[in-house]
Amino acid sequence: MATINWNPAELLKLSGSYWETCALHAGVKLDLFTPLAARPQTAAELAEELGLAERGLAMLLDALAAMQLLDKQGENYAVTGFAADFLDRNAPDYLGHIILHHHHLVESWSRLDEAVREGGPVRNRVSHEPTAAERESFLLGMFNLAMLIAPKVAAQVDLAGRRRLLDLGGGPGTYAIHFCQQNPQLQATIYDLPTTQPFAAVTLQRFAMTDRIDFAAGDFLAGSLPGGFDVAWLSHVLHGEGPGDCSKLLTNAFAALEPGGQLLVQEFILDETRAAPLFPALFSLNMLLGTPQGQAYSEPELTALLQQAGLSQVERLAIELPNGAGIMAGRKGF
Repeated sequence: MATINWNPAELLKLSGSYWETCALHAGVKLDLFTPLAARPQTAAELAEELGLAERGLAMLLDALAAMQLLDKQGENYAVTGFAADFLDRNAPDYLGHIILHHHHLVESWSRLDEAVREGGPVRNRVSHEPTAAERESFLLGMFNLAMLIAPKVAAQVDLAGRRRLLDLGGGPGTYAIHFCQQNPQLQATIYDLPTTQPFAAVTLQRFAMTDRIDFAAGDFLAGSLPGGFDVAWLSHVLHGEGPGDCSKLLTNAFAALEPGGQLLVQEFILDETRAAPLFPALFSLNMLLGTPQGQAYSEPELTALLQQAGLSQVERLAIELPNGAGIMAGRKGF
């Protein structure tokens, strides 16, 4: 783990770093980047188009220009090339949904001391009990993130010979889509809450995968799962549950597999000390804020959970992923 050379200046920079975060969130929430991607405008012109106060908008535009997300020439503002690619709502690689999801988490993070004091959540579960806006930003935000990672994962996970994949808690189905694109013989089922189905339907239609991927609605902790699969994929599902429900979920997934089937789990994985890497340690706090028992798990803990569910040949795949993520694999015996 890299050593951090703390000093007062760095400490105060960290303490105030939310200023930039909030400026970005406001720019995305107000959708400033989309009209500026179409044409440069002055603050007055953009304020009139969006129905905003010119004074406040000009201040925000200047801050976004200082952050190098906008270019300012004279009185005109335009998007940078990076912002055009990732912050214009019409761009294929738009990341605004995950940024809005982060925005919806800010209020609960400001109450972290309360969650630590009580040992429990201070917000509703965004995957189960959100408002319509929170549900959209969460599900499409998960799509944003998966689109950055799924092509690499699908290219490096060997599914040769596998025929039926269960994407458990698969949301819009991003991973199922990329696994099927990478493996022409593969068909898949997304299993998630009924409220997720409309988002999955749009994504499957967008990628022309409606003939190879279907959707089964249900709660993966309540009752049995559909069966007959030779591979199951759980991406960032376990961290939302405590150890007991993780064990129950993995046992259900094990039952859904045919003999010889493979179970793959992607998570933000802590090391044995649980004090590194940084992102999984912070992500564990995010689960404290929003779930009754969720947390990030260490590699030894995940290994034990998979083995307790009946899986053998448990290992961590040699795939480098960002933010301390990793993929654990296990097999169901014949």
